[in-house]
Amino acid sequence: MKKNIVLALLVTIVFTSCNEYNKLLKSTDYEYKYEAAKNYFANGQYNRASILLNELITILKGTDKAEESLYMLGMSYFNQGDYQTAAQSFIAYYNAYPRGVFAELARFQAGKALFLDTPEPRLDQSSTYQAIQQLQMFMEYCPESSKKQEAQDMIFALQDKLVLKELYSAKLYYNLGNYMGNNYEACVITARNALKDYPYTDYREELSILILRAMYEMAVYSVEDKKMERYRETVDEYYAFRNEFPESKYLKEAEKIFNESQKIIKD
Repeated sequence: MKKNIVLALLVTIVFTSCNEYNKLLKSTDYEYKYEAAKNYFANGQYNRASILLNELITILKGTDKAEESLYMLGMSYFNQGDYQTAAQSFIAYYNAYPRGVFAELARFQAGKALFLDTPEPRLDQSSTYQAIQQLQMFMEYCPESSKKQEAQDMIFALQDKLVLKELYSAKLYYNLGNYMGNNYEACVITARNALKDYPYTDYREELSILILRAMYEMAVYSVEDKKMERYRETVDEYYAFRNEFPESKYLKEAEKIFNESQKIIKD
């Protein structure tokens, strides 16, 4: 009996709430709508808040309420996990109000929203570049911000994602070997470009051993007039690898490549 009463009360509350919200949507009392949107936002009802705020930012244009409404709209989308739309709202905010109350937060949240929306490394990374750009702009415009370190950490994480994509590409070239061309050379070029673009990456060792492996394979499969030169280049690459990573987990493999190369050179 008690359960039925509680259920009936809940249905009544929900129905009343929905009925009031529908009336609110039709209302032309925009001051009331603005306060209602703020209340929905404060109570975590971000979908309802965003619907009202989308209407208010145009109607209240030119007032401080429009400025706050646009920032809350971005945060409503952000809290719903719609990061692309959230980023668009934050960008619209700081373009419209470059010196606004929420300008610093909007710049930061635009970058963070795009950061959270980036795909895994094997997929297209266009949005990763966009996120880096937004975060770098935030650091440029707000160099004294308390969120500067968080923004920098996100940039490093995004750069590692870009490096990881290059590492996957280099590995693919290596695994393709001589299939339809010299993929070992493509492997070396890809890995070296990644090291050049991101010299402090955590994947430096993996990229470096991949270069050494590919250079050795190029030497093995070279035509005779290029063999000696490529084996010597492999030996040089081994010394560079050993000097940079003297305690590498790949050291035994590197030494094997070195010994095999030296044997061919001496013979």
